[in-house]
Amino acid sequence: MKKRRNENNNRRHGIQVVTLCISTTMVLTLLGLVVLSVLTARNLSTYVRENMAVNVVLGDTVSLADSEALGRQISALPYARQVTYVSKEQALATMTAELGADPVEFADVNPFQAELEILLRADYATNDSLRIIAQQLQQDNRVVDVAYQENQIEDVNRNIQRISLIMLALAVLLIVVSYALISSSVRLGIYARRFNIHTMKLVGASWGFIRRPFLQRGILIGVVSSILACLVLGGVAYALYRYQPGARDLVTWRDLAITAVAVFVFGFTMMTLCTLLSVNRFLRMTAGALYKI
Repeated sequence: MKKRRNENNNRRHGIQVVTLCISTTMVLTLLGLVVLSVLTARNLSTYVRENMAVNVVLGDTVSLADSEALGRQISALPYARQVTYVSKEQALATMTAELGADPVEFADVNPFQAELEILLRADYATNDSLRIIAQQLQQDNRVVDVAYQENQIEDVNRNIQRISLIMLALAVLLIVVSYALISSSVRLGIYARRFNIHTMKLVGASWGFIRRPFLQRGILIGVVSSILACLVLGGVAYALYRYQPGARDLVTWRDLAITAVAVFVFGFTMMTLCTLLSVNRFLRMTAGALYKI
């Protein structure tokens, strides 16, 4: 009879551990997805900013050699990520393909001018920086005009700020909810063994001795749950890489490593903290209080 009771207790304890591990894995997976989304949003912001073009229109009398020389000068500047020379013929061919008609048929001449297309570094893709850059470029006699989409840059920067605030608020909310869920699950597991804790207190066991097995179990569950969550996130990243080849530019290996570290740190810290607080709560209770909860 006693053996069967011990087997039932062990089975019940095992089910509690598995349930806690599953719930913790789900919470850590959600947290990892949020962290990965924040990092992906940052990469997307950089990608969009670095693909905004500034068109430097050149004069008709500027030769190819002078255009290339100017392009090399601009490439050496800190804000330039890439500089591409676009001839009048290339501009005409591009617009003909986009419009589906040849502008020369209507104007009798090529209406386009040669230009340098500048792709900026992300830190310089702001209207204030672009105004200064445009003023500097227009001082060169070879430059006729400097064109860029000012409204688009404002919209992109505004949307990026909104997305960043939303992701930050979501991350904070998820951390609070994650703590509440994990804390409740840990407390339920320790609640079932509250009388064992009281018995060990009665035989003179120290609080550190009583806490040790609970902390060891909590840390083990945190590590296992973190590994499982990282495997799930790795599967998500693999699916993105396989079905969306462009995702490699937005979800990098560095971002995956940062996400994995964040999941491990959060899982270890949260399980240790929740276990410690829950065990201490029952250690401070008297025998009468244990029967009332």
